[in-house]
Amino acid sequence: MKVLIVEDELELLNSTCSYLQKGDFVCEKAATYFEGEDKFISYKYDIVILDINLPDGNGLDLLKFIKESSPETGVLIVSAKNSLDDKLKGLDLGADDYITKPFHLAELNSRVNSLIRRKKFAGSKNVVFHEIEIDPEAKIATANQKQLDLTKKEYYLLLYFITNKNRVLTKEAIAEHLWGDNIDMVDNFDFIYTHMRNLRKKIKKTGANDYLNTIYGLGYKFGD
Repeated sequence: MKVLIVEDELELLNSTCSYLQKGDFVCEKAATYFEGEDKFISYKYDIVILDINLPDGNGLDLLKFIKESSPETGVLIVSAKNSLDDKLKGLDLGADDYITKPFHLAELNSRVNSLIRRKKFAGSKNVVFHEIEIDPEAKIATANQKQLDLTKKEYYLLLYFITNKNRVLTKEAIAEHLWGDNIDMVDNFDFIYTHMRNLRKKIKKTGANDYLNTIYGLGYKFGD
């Protein structure tokens, strides 16, 4: 899953990013309102962790922009200790959850995972598509009740496809989601084909159907 962290306290920004990356999140950082807005316009994110108090703008305005542009993006707002009004305004503007400073990174991680389950998995623990099932907590995928021997990238590629089933995903979008925003600087995305081929081969080996469809000239779509 891809997370944007908008936080002006650089030490907290870096420590939050490092902690979430240990849980295999792809994290991008922004230290100002402008930088956060620019990244959100340019790239797609599953979750945004948004500090309300930013040096060059009001985080609530950025929250409003995010929710108007991409309602499906989960937003966890970060508020100061005694700012009840900010919390309530944030929730009224569409924030999905909030956490108050100071906080433990373990709690933040738990809230992010809970938010992902609500936004991406409809509140379910496991993600199921016909005979394919993924346990995001254990990071295990099965097909026809047989465990798939996937690499880390193949696992997250399958998870990304299932949570975006029946949507056409470009090679660029897939690369940015799994490797981070800077991947858009590479000359081509031919390496995506290798991951797709390997994932398709492993799924078919279990006797499961091949739901990975190539949409020529556009990208890939996972679905019936």
